[in-house]
Amino acid sequence: MAIGIYFDGVGVTQAQYEQVLHQVSPDNSLAPGMLHHVAGTTADGIVVVELWESQEALNTFFAEKLGTAMQAAGITIQPKTFDVINEITS
Repeated sequence: MAIGIYFDGVGVTQAQYEQVLHQVSPDNSLAPGMLHHVAGTTADGIVVVELWESQEALNTFFAEKLGTAMQAAGITIQPKTFDVINEITS
């Protein structure tokens, strides 16, 4: 089952986001098992939404790359996960 993550990065700067992005995906490509990645700025910080093939793929990425990169950037906010019940693509 596909899984989504939602990261509401209140107080996270674009520079912090880009630091993490360049550490986990220096060529700006999707990680194995990641289907979509969308990020944007809000009045409060950064929002990231991702779609993953499975919880296992997300767990592997977090354990091997994302957790360390977030820590190095000083980001302590953790993403929330949700079960995907529908996806519409073009």
